[in-house]
Amino acid sequence: MAKLKVGVLISGRGSNLQALIDACEDESYPAEIALVLSNVADAAGLKRAEAKKIPTKVIDHKAYEDREGFEDAMQEALTAAGVELICLAGFMRLLTEGFVGRWRDRLINIHPSLLPAFRGLNVHDRVLEYGARFSGCTVHFVRAAVDDGPIIAQAVVPVHQDDDADSLAARILTHEHRVYPLVVRLIAQSRVRVTDDLVTVRDPQAPMGTMINPAPE
Repeated sequence: MAKLKVGVLISGRGSNLQALIDACEDESYPAEIALVLSNVADAAGLKRAEAKKIPTKVIDHKAYEDREGFEDAMQEALTAAGVELICLAGFMRLLTEGFVGRWRDRLINIHPSLLPAFRGLNVHDRVLEYGARFSGCTVHFVRAAVDDGPIIAQAVVPVHQDDDADSLAARILTHEHRVYPLVVRLIAQSRVRVTDDLVTVRDPQAPMGTMINPAPE
């Protein structure tokens, strides 16, 4: 059976890219990375891909007069590589409605909060300032608005009283590395369906039990 061809867009270190690379090394995994594309020439994630002989391409957004020109160049590269699903993994460029529309329900993102709460940047600082007892990460289909779109999967972690932004980010990142490959697997297995901007998953395994923070004595 043909594997789903994935394009991963990065701007930095590529830790979620590495999680996807690791997942794809399992021969039974139903997806493969066809292209890693970055807008930053020295993004560390490119070296992760090159080490595994995964095709890479740099398209510098600053070389284009507008976002549409930049996105047309990305579209050409992604199409040439046969990409069927795009994964945003620390890609620090806002995408236009036109590009998002071309890839509707074939473009996913991971965000380090429990969306729709705490969209945007500086998420962990804001979680702590608000006093939230739980945080986590969300994988969702991308829509034109920032950190918006149908939610596919989430992972929840407790916020500790002595957390700072770095310790909370590290706890969440561990689960980002689990949930992103899971979502790609579900999509590759045709188990994810979007209807009226709501996602259903065929044969989901819902967790049992409840977490309370602080925990009852």
